[in-house]
Amino acid sequence: MQKTQTRNLAITALFVALFLLQTFVPNIGYIRILPALPAITTVPLTVAVYSLLMGPKAGTLFGLFWGLMRLFQAYTQPGDMVSLMLFQNVFIAIVPSVFAGLLPGLIGRIFAKKSTQAREVSYVLAGAATSLANTIFVILLTSLFFMDRSTQLLGYMGNFNQGTPLILALVIALGMNGLIEAVFTAVLTPLIVTPLKKMLRRLQ
Repeated sequence: MQKTQTRNLAITALFVALFLLQTFVPNIGYIRILPALPAITTVPLTVAVYSLLMGPKAGTLFGLFWGLMRLFQAYTQPGDMVSLMLFQNVFIAIVPSVFAGLLPGLIGRIFAKKSTQAREVSYVLAGAATSLANTIFVILLTSLFFMDRSTQLLGYMGNFNQGTPLILALVIALGMNGLIEAVFTAVLTPLIVTPLKKMLRRLQ
């Protein structure tokens, strides 16, 4: 029991360190393509891998940590006005991150006793689900909280008429980022998780 707890603590410390590098070192965790819009993030990959290795409960806590760091960044070093407006809202910062941490662990648990091939497919699904959950919840919560004050947000997003429905503008502006993140995370998650799980089994 103590050996397992020590191993889990070491894994968590490693992933927290990696996450902090992604958060604070430019162009590692957040890659900015369009200056006016939120950056494409590689953080969902780290969240998906950790949740698949450690389970849904630990994944949820890691997602909560991501959300709190998002909130902290929005107040201390926002990269653009859209991120500042969105992620200074505690719900938009935290809720998508928590669900993004929960889902891969749940998917991994559902497929844990399936065949090797099924498990590897589940890693692809878990990776995609992590990024898509984050993007979809950000879009939905932003639409809800900015329903009555969408004009200013649309102005910062650029290239949208003031009459454009906010949710449509968000899907267009953030959806492409979300799809790129989902493909990136879905492809790399099984490539990382599969050998790590084999290594952890040997250490048990």
